[in-house]
Amino acid sequence: MILGNRRIKQKDIAKELEVSKEKVQHIITDILGYRKVAARWVSRMLTDEMKMQRKTTCAELLKHFEEEGEEFIQRIVTGDESWVPHYDLKSKGQSMEYRHKSSPSPRKFKVVASARKVMLAVFWDSEGIVHIEFLKQENTVISERYNSTLRKRSVRLKRVRPTKHAMLHHDNARPHTSRQTEEALHKMNFVVLPHPSSSPDISPSDFYLFPKLKGHLRGNHYESDEDVEAAVRHWFRQKMCGLFHRRHASTCT
Repeated sequence: MILGNRRIKQKDIAKELEVSKEKVQHIITDILGYRKVAARWVSRMLTDEMKMQRKTTCAELLKHFEEEGEEFIQRIVTGDESWVPHYDLKSKGQSMEYRHKSSPSPRKFKVVASARKVMLAVFWDSEGIVHIEFLKQENTVISERYNSTLRKRSVRLKRVRPTKHAMLHHDNARPHTSRQTEEALHKMNFVVLPHPSSSPDISPSDFYLFPKLKGHLRGNHYESDEDVEAAVRHWFRQKMCGLFHRRHASTCT
């Protein structure tokens, strides 16, 4: 019955077979070894062409790693942008507290919108933070602005990683892939790693850096953009250097 309808309910099986729901649950979980799981949300459905591009890119990156080893990983400088709000509601886990059975049930609003936010642009590698920059809420990341950030990153990289032949990794956002940006990258002699379209799981900032940063800031109220920027810089100095386990702790600024 399960093979015929993966979404069938236990009560329907019990009714059809004229047995108890408890018996049905025992057979499904303990004897047959099934469990009902929810589908995982993905950003978009990949076409065959996207899947092939993804496979080709991953094979290319693996080939670099097989030839260069850890040196290849250490050369990568990844960059990305993310909004940092003045106030972000605590997560459900952070809001948990001990309550007596006679205590009233705690309430938690689903959404509390922040009136202000700051755009954070950050470049980092295996040794720590290379460059961070902030944009105000009224600004957007356009090619011209991104190229300016790249130039600052280049200057900063030469100062904090003077012997490093860095390779840039960023996603396929329009400011990152525009003709203006490609020309700027060529002039600055940047080697850019391929990033297949619609592949957020190959973006380490989204899966490592930003969640840790925002988890630390969540639940705090900041009165101004300057307060947000100070909190972000403080976290980078105090927390991130320890996470990288490298000697260059002084580069986290």
